[in-house]
Amino acid sequence: MTISEPVTLATDYLLAGVTAWLCVLLWKQRASQRSRRWWTTAFGALALGAFLGGTWHGLLQSDLLWKATVLAIGVASGAMLAGSAYAVLSGAPRALLLALAGVKFLVYAAVMLARDEFIFFVIDSGVTFALVAALHLWRFNGWIVAGVALSLLAALAQASGLALHRHFNHNDLYHVIQVAAMLLFYRGARRLTDSVVA
Repeated sequence: MTISEPVTLATDYLLAGVTAWLCVLLWKQRASQRSRRWWTTAFGALALGAFLGGTWHGLLQSDLLWKATVLAIGVASGAMLAGSAYAVLSGAPRALLLALAGVKFLVYAAVMLARDEFIFFVIDSGVTFALVAALHLWRFNGWIVAGVALSLLAALAQASGLALHRHFNHNDLYHVIQVAAMLLFYRGARRLTDSVVA
C-alpha cells in the first residue's frame, strides 16, 4: 500500500484524534444544556471529517470519500451555529437562527454533492465563523472567539500555500493550527449554558 501524502494523513489523523477526545470530554459535561450537546455534535462531526479527509489525502482518493468528508464538515458547521444559538439567543431570534442553520446545511449539502469546488466549503465556513464570532462577542465567550480567530489564521495559512518544509505543506500546517483551535473551542464550549427568556 502506498501512502500518497503521509504527513497530511498523519496531521489529519492527529486532528481527528484530538477532536474525538474533546468530543468525549464535552459529552461527559453536556448536562442538560442543548448548547453543549450541539457543540458535542460539532466535535464528533469534525473528528469524522478530519479522519475521512486524512484517509482521502493519504490512502484513497475517491469521490465518495471526498463527498463524505465535506458533508461531515458541513454537519459540524451547522452544529456549531446551533450550539451558539442556544447559548446566546432565546425565543424567536433563536428559532430563526436555528432555521437558518438548517437551510444553510441543506444548501451546502446540495451544492457539495453536485460540485467539487473548494470555494463552496470556504464560503460555508466563513459564514459560520462570522455568525459564531458575532454571537460570542455579544454574549462574550473569549475562548470561542479565540478559536474562530485561530481557525481563520489556519485557513489563511492553508490558502497561502505556505510550506514550512518539503514534507510539511500548507495542509499540514492547517491541521496543526486547527488542533490548537479545537482546544480553544473546547474550553469555550464546556462553559456554555443555554440562554433563557428574561
